[in-house]
Amino acid sequence: MKSKVSVIIGGIFAAYLIFVALVVLVYEPTPDDMSWEDRQAYNQQKLMELTLGQELKDVKSILGKADFTEAKSVQNANLQVLFYRTHHEKSDGVTTKDECTPLLFKDNKLIAWGQDTYEQYLHTTDSKLPVNDGKANK
Repeated sequence: MKSKVSVIIGGIFAAYLIFVALVVLVYEPTPDDMSWEDRQAYNQQKLMELTLGQELKDVKSILGKADFTEAKSVQNANLQVLFYRTHHEKSDGVTTKDECTPLLFKDNKLIAWGQDTYEQYLHTTDSKLPVNDGKANK
């Protein structure tokens, strides 16, 4: 009787170990599930992989939910800026725009990102519409 119980317990334990190993090997958290430190490092890495002209939905699927977002319509074009946390400024428990990298989209296509991008977005008027000139503001 003791040998059957030992075999059953051993089988359950082996199945548990296999399950844990599969979870560890297969599971990858989404950016939204990461701690802020991990997400910040992830965002820094993934920003280097972006290309001009990428679709908004593709960028969101890579980087997850933005920390901040703004949008406006200019000359029949839709502009949207998404902010993703990429650098730690101060330990106050709050993410601010100055700790984020802005990504600028025109009609759902990535046209710029980096330090000067938000200023470009803010100063865009009907007479001055940003274009995708093939250069990223990294």
